[in-house]
Amino acid sequence: MQRDELGDLVAFLSVAEERSFTRAAAKLGTSQSALSHTISRLEARLGVRLLTRTTRSVAPTEAGERLLRTLGPAFDNIDAELAALSEFREKPAGTIRITTGEHAANAILWPVLEKLLPDYPDVKVEIVVDPGLTDIVAERYDAGIRLGEQVAQDMIAVRIGPDMRMAVAGAPSYFARRPRPKRPQDLVGHDCINLRLPTLGGLYAWEFEKDGRELRVRVEGQFACNDLALILNAALAGSGLAYLPEDQVKAHIADGRLIHVLADWCPPFSGYHLYYPSRRQPTPAFALLVEALRYRG
Repeated sequence: MQRDELGDLVAFLSVAEERSFTRAAAKLGTSQSALSHTISRLEARLGVRLLTRTTRSVAPTEAGERLLRTLGPAFDNIDAELAALSEFREKPAGTIRITTGEHAANAILWPVLEKLLPDYPDVKVEIVVDPGLTDIVAERYDAGIRLGEQVAQDMIAVRIGPDMRMAVAGAPSYFARRPRPKRPQDLVGHDCINLRLPTLGGLYAWEFEKDGRELRVRVEGQFACNDLALILNAALAGSGLAYLPEDQVKAHIADGRLIHVLADWCPPFSGYHLYYPSRRQPTPAFALLVEALRYRG
């Protein structure tokens, strides 16, 4: 392969991933016209059309999709090998991209990074908070953080937190006007603060279990959002019952600002795991972060 052919493939990969000549040109530091000429030259050399262009969009053809599936992992491996050269430096270096949910980012990931990063100034970490189950390979993340039950079996999973429990809690001012629920079915008559999750395509059904019996309750209420911190604030204000990770409400329960109910219906479950593709060759920086996050409780 000639050197200019490699450059043409890099150009194609960028356009195919960005679905835009404008964004790809900005990413590569070149002009749209030059990038368009490069793609046309590559298509002419291969004798097939790789991209379908319209006035509003760019998309790979069937041949382009096949080439994209081949190039993506190949260039990922090249990037990983180049990053691995940092092991010859005195300290690990490089950028690590992680997708995670809001609670794990605040409760698990940031406390570790806060202590780790000052000692390794050449290590950079980008956290993307996203409640969805992101395809970390397609989106080119180094790793993801999700609950153990959500991690695909073909991934390497490293436990980074203890078992978790959920908690149903409300403010004393709320219970001053409503009775405390004794069983999950009683929530039907309560004003509950709903959580909207894109992975479920709608509002999250509260999950309960007792003596081997599992229940999922679709609760109702005046307020719903996709932010756990805001749900907690609403519960503290007496706006309704919240269903949140126990560690997020424990201090407020202890000081009497929240009252814990249905505790016997909320057993522990598998906590957070860091996961990444089994074929990935960890860089020194990534290996450093994995060891710092590894749960040893």
